[in-house]
Amino acid sequence: MAERLGTRFRLIGFLPLIFFLGQAIHYWRYGGVGNLLWMCNIGNLLLALGLFIGHRELIRAAAIWTIPGLWIWIQYVLLASGVFFSSTLAHIGGITVGLIVLSRVRMDRIAWLYAFIWYLFMQLASRLIAPSALNVNLGHRIQPGWENTFSSYWKFWLVLTAVVAAGLWVLGMILSWIWPARSTEQFAEKFETEIEK
Repeated sequence: MAERLGTRFRLIGFLPLIFFLGQAIHYWRYGGVGNLLWMCNIGNLLLALGLFIGHRELIRAAAIWTIPGLWIWIQYVLLASGVFFSSTLAHIGGITVGLIVLSRVRMDRIAWLYAFIWYLFMQLASRLIAPSALNVNLGHRIQPGWENTFSSYWKFWLVLTAVVAAGLWVLGMILSWIWPARSTEQFAEKFETEIEK
């Protein structure tokens, strides 16, 4: 039995939805709408959806991705191009909301697997939908600077996929130590206590 997420709590989903819409408006105005498919951008939409419908696995998958998303954004966007309000809001706001909701939703030990499946789905979507020039989620070609290490994109992709899986597993384990999922017995006791009141 899982603790239900209250309506007020689920309304927090409007924050990541606003972050995503801010990015959508930015890319609509300045071009590159395909950039919305980056894990950190679309992750805000996934987080909003997960919160609205009270789906813990979606919340956890999106929240895990805010951590590497922040690091990648700092390295490849913030330091390279400077500060953009919508981008800053999407990344700083996304990780803030993600960590706050994880403290309530908690983290189980297989959440990393949901995050990894989400990654594979989004990489395929990026390859099929986003322009190859944007190389969203590295779905089209080798990351610049790694061309001498890998002789083909598919070798790069296999290594990248293994690194992503390992990284998500480590993040999932760390987050499950910080906010371990409560046992079903604890939920049952809490439910019975609330019924008796």
